[in-house]
Amino acid sequence: MELLTPSSLAGRIGASLGTSAWITIDQPRIDEFARCTGDGQWIHCDRDRARRESPFGSTVAHGFLTLSLVAPTFFEMIAWKLAVRQVVNYGLEKVRFLAPVRAGKRVRNHIKLLALEEKGEGRHLLTTEHTIEIEGESRPALVAVQLAYLTE
Repeated sequence: MELLTPSSLAGRIGASLGTSAWITIDQPRIDEFARCTGDGQWIHCDRDRARRESPFGSTVAHGFLTLSLVAPTFFEMIAWKLAVRQVVNYGLEKVRFLAPVRAGKRVRNHIKLLALEEKGEGRHLLTTEHTIEIEGESRPALVAVQLAYLTE
């Protein structure tokens, strides 16, 4: 396994950093997210009503449930490979929800390195683009830009 250092990443700006494993967004996961966040809207949790009234024909995942997958898939693909002392989530930019994730669908994250900026004192600001793909669909669920501080 190749460890990633800030200097090795600097030469990969614009390149893909990989694709995560598939994650199934099933109804129990959606229901648990609704319970944890207090967002139990019928389009997420009421299967019968969603089948009857939703333009999607089924329940769909919360956009923020899909967005929450950026962090664990970033760790799966990148963070554990970084040869740094610390990785700290700094924020998100330009989050766009492009397509609903229907219950039972699988998603995965494509990560692209956008920038790496030296901040002094052994710190770097890493900027990555995350495209959450829905299996079998042409439009991604979302695209977001993540910022993380790396400390050597």
